[in-house]
Amino acid sequence: MADDKNLPQDDNLTADPTHVAGEMADGDGENTAATETGAEATAAPHHEATRTDAELAELKDKYLRLAAEFENYKRRTTKERIELFKTASQELMTALLPVLDDFERARNATAETTDANAVRESIEIIQTKLNKTLQQKGLTAMEAKGGDFDAELHEAITQIPAPSDDLKGKIVDVVEQGYYLGDKVIRHAKVVLGQ
Repeated sequence: MADDKNLPQDDNLTADPTHVAGEMADGDGENTAATETGAEATAAPHHEATRTDAELAELKDKYLRLAAEFENYKRRTTKERIELFKTASQELMTALLPVLDDFERARNATAETTDANAVRESIEIIQTKLNKTLQQKGLTAMEAKGGDFDAELHEAITQIPAPSDDLKGKIVDVVEQGYYLGDKVIRHAKVVLGQ
């Protein structure tokens, strides 16, 4: 107690039970705040993980939809391609029907005749019409005779002595006509080369 005498006396420092309890309550408030901050920190990764799971599910859904759309596209284009192959020649066949009709008429008209000129004339008219129809569809005959040999366009059948010096190494004769369809070679010309 002697020590108590040496302590300065302050009326405000008197033992107040509510004062101590208040300080403890304030201290508990700080601890509570710290606890709440820790809970928020714990909740934040959980919330972030939930958000990431939602984004992953959304991306997975988009991927599945895109894959389904692509499968539908493949099926549709395959079906269209099959249809195109089935009907690709329809336009050409429709264009050739008048030529076929002309052959039928020419055959009937020349069935009773013995005049070879009438038959020849009918054939020439029909061939001209056929060539014109095929040219409208993109078919072009190759001009090979007298030209240089090109292995990408011509197929050499044989070689013969050249009738003149200017035809040496050139195409002397065409055995089978070559054709282009557009820019593509659809049949190589079978040719005879001069030696």
